[in-house]
Amino acid sequence: MAKGAGQKRKKLPKELAVVYADNCTGCEACIEVCPVDCIYKVPGADQPTVQWFVDIDLERCIGCALCERWCPWDAIEMVPTDRIAEAVAVKGGPPEYVEKNQEHLNRVAQQLAEIYREQTAPAKK
Repeated sequence: MAKGAGQKRKKLPKELAVVYADNCTGCEACIEVCPVDCIYKVPGADQPTVQWFVDIDLERCIGCALCERWCPWDAIEMVPTDRIAEAVAVKGGPPEYVEKNQEHLNRVAQQLAEIYREQTAPAKK
């Protein structure tokens, strides 16, 4: 089993939420409905008090889809966990956020996808 991401979970959900930053207005509707508080604000670099968008801590997301249902801007999509790395790689965001965080976000998403595949693989005889 991969080390790091998802280690505390017994089982990962079938889908995880991804915020497509270019569509997100930072309205916080998703933050208000998230039962596990895995959605966080990402402030703008030029004006830190002005929120640019939100992002999701995939290691805490339970796949409930409430954020997707409540997002008025269609900025959140539920993605099959085994394909989460592909979605995270193209979700976008302000260039300075992407430059600073994309490698870590990609690594976590890849680890979660691998763990999910291991959990859902047929048992070997």
